[in-house]
Amino acid sequence: MIKPLKILAFVCLAVVFSFYSCSSDTSIEGTPVTAETYPNVTATFGNNINLNALENYANQTKPAYINKDNTTVNPITDKGATLGRVLFYDKNLSKNNTISCSSCHKQALAFGDTDIASSGVNGNTTRHSMRLVNARFSNEVKFFWNERASSLEAQTSMPIQDHKEMGFSGTDGDENISALLAKLQNIGYYQELFKFVYGDSTVTQDRIQNALAQFVRSIQSFDSKYDAGRAISPNDQANFSNFTTQENLGKQLFLAAPIFDANSSRIGGGLGCAGCHAAPEFSIDPNSKNNGIIGIIAATGIDIDNTKAPSLRNVTKPDGTENGPFMHTGNLATLQNVIGHYGTINIAPGNTNLDPRLAPNGIGQKLNLTATEINAVIAFLKTTAGNDVYTNKKWGNPFP
Repeated sequence: MIKPLKILAFVCLAVVFSFYSCSSDTSIEGTPVTAETYPNVTATFGNNINLNALENYANQTKPAYINKDNTTVNPITDKGATLGRVLFYDKNLSKNNTISCSSCHKQALAFGDTDIASSGVNGNTTRHSMRLVNARFSNEVKFFWNERASSLEAQTSMPIQDHKEMGFSGTDGDENISALLAKLQNIGYYQELFKFVYGDSTVTQDRIQNALAQFVRSIQSFDSKYDAGRAISPNDQANFSNFTTQENLGKQLFLAAPIFDANSSRIGGGLGCAGCHAAPEFSIDPNSKNNGIIGIIAATGIDIDNTKAPSLRNVTKPDGTENGPFMHTGNLATLQNVIGHYGTINIAPGNTNLDPRLAPNGIGQKLNLTATEINAVIAFLKTTAGNDVYTNKKWGNPFP
């Protein structure tokens, strides 16, 4: 005779198994994915999305030397990132159907923008749009230039709820995000995609955030000249055999710390770029403070809270064209301007948040750069440009 406690244990195990088998990240197993079962997806996206042969988002290869990862409780899945891709490119996420995430983060620009301030439904953004490539590969888990989002998930819905950007703010005459949820709930392809991903068709803010974050984290770039050299080298300090003499010089200048005299004037060593943008991810150090840029786009006053930056990978396209302008104000048009900014740091009145690495001895650094050094560092930065991220269909617009 089976004892009641054993029966109870068996039932509990069955419930647990059922919960994980039908978790919110799986569709109903055994149901064939056909044009008949998902007619709106088929009609809207055609061959751009094939639910029977999803793009590979979850199991992309990355180099063994890439160790940073800010994914926490929302791992990338092929289904979730597919939904995230649709959401990322869908102008229905704005109140007047004119702006999508991709309006400010363009694939052709490493998911950045050439405009100093990107256009929204009620004006322009207050900061330059940050490139999104390799957003996953950083110790820094906070997002936006001023780190106001505690995670990428939180970040994804903030532009949607911004009055100027996408217009579901609940202020200044805007409807709130509940209106967006109702709007998307009535769109046929979202009814089908949410059911495909989550097991039911309910549209929620959490589900939107998770799917968008999965898609953004999937955008990666590790097919650059730098990666080809790093793969066959023992470390970053060694000369890369596939690099030119100029590129290797630029790499050493980027990696090595400068040697300063008592007046913060460089008398030897490198430029110290890796102090805040360490190889091989070239992501921002979470402890970094303001970099000396304190302006505000189209406004007076100062803004000293901007302490995050995108990865330095893909600051240029494969052909060397720069993905500028740069900085949160977009005030530096070229990489030469960027290096020039760090070459002479002037501590502006009111900037109490300047990173101390830029002001040794309490005095703004003077790197005393030569033209040879500037050109070498730019040549090195160009080696981090990938190819696939600019053209791969899985990160492209799914709408015909």
